[in-house]
Order: sequence, then structure tokens, then C-alpha cells
Amino acid sequence: MTIALPLEYDEKSLITACAQQERWAQKVLYEEYYSRMMGVCLRYSNDEEEALDILHEGFIKVFKHIKKYQPGTSLSAWIRRIMVNTAIDYYRKSIRRRTEDIEQAYELSADDADAVSQCTEREILDAVQQLSPAYRAVFNLYVIEGYSHREIAEMLDITESTSRSNLVKARSKLQALLSSRSYGYGEEDESDRPNH
Repeated sequence: MTIALPLEYDEKSLITACAQQERWAQKVLYEEYYSRMMGVCLRYSNDEEEALDILHEGFIKVFKHIKKYQPGTSLSAWIRRIMVNTAIDYYRKSIRRRTEDIEQAYELSADDADAVSQCTEREILDAVQQLSPAYRAVFNLYVIEGYSHREIAEMLDITESTSRSNLVKARSKLQALLSSRSYGYGEEDESDRPNH
């Protein structure tokens, strides 16, 4: 049995078809948003395999709740929010499995703020993935997604001061990783480093 796929479809008909659990529509939506949402998931994960788990779980939620999508709003933003929430849920599950002392706050200064501009996007992503789940979650929610420390505290079930502390620690760790580039890319030659 062959199924004819519509050659042209608009967002409304695609969403309607997804709500009716039409496999062709789910496939089209998945393929259309895969790379953008994989980028979101990679920022919250340890590696590509974990990111794929988050992505697939997120798309299951997208298809399950597609009827709740409000036409006229950004479909991309709606899907992204589901992916971020799925990543937060994944973080919560992983944090329950381990305990970390994340309450201790300390002040740090960034001596080489230009280190990030010297790195490739892949190097930055690799460094973010090396952060602990607690630091990575706060860093992404605050820096990338734009949430306040109060909102992050509510989402992650931590205090605002812990959110601030984790952000400081995440930035410090990223600074160290990106400055040294010792996380798998080899040491730079002294002559390649910017003068201060």
C-alpha cells in the first residue's frame, strides 16, 4: 500500500496532521526541526548520545501535546521550550542519582575574557558539555535561554544563591577549559596566544 504525501503543506495543515498522528507529518516536522533542536539538546547534555535521548524524548512530548500548540505563535519557540523542559527533566533525574556539594559560593575573576572569541563553536560546545549537569543547566538557562536566577531556582528546585553560585562556577570552569584548550584539542603554542 502506498501513501501519497502532500507536495505542499502549510504549518496549520502539518500540525493538524500531526495531531491526527499521521506518520508522514510527524516525520516532516521531526526532519524540519531536528538540527536546530539537536543544537539545544547538545548544550544540556554530556555528549551526542545523551543529546539524542533528550531530543527523542522531547519529540515524543511534541507529538503528544501538539494539540495544545496555539496557532499564530512561533512553532519553533514552542518546540524549543519543550526541548529545554525535557533537558531540565533529564537533569533532575540525573541529579537525583548523584549528590554534589553545589551550595558553596566563591568569587572568581575572568582574566582572559577573549578566550571564547579565539575558539570554534565545536570547542565551545565541547567545553559546555564537560561542565557538571548542575553547572551546565544553570549556564544554559541563564546565558542562552535568558531565565532569571529566581526562575532557574524554581525550575531546578534549588535556591537563587545556588543558581548564582553555579553560574559563577560554570563560567570559571569554561574560562579555564577554553583558555587552556586542554580538553582534547592539545595545547596551543605560546606564540598563538593573544598578548595582554
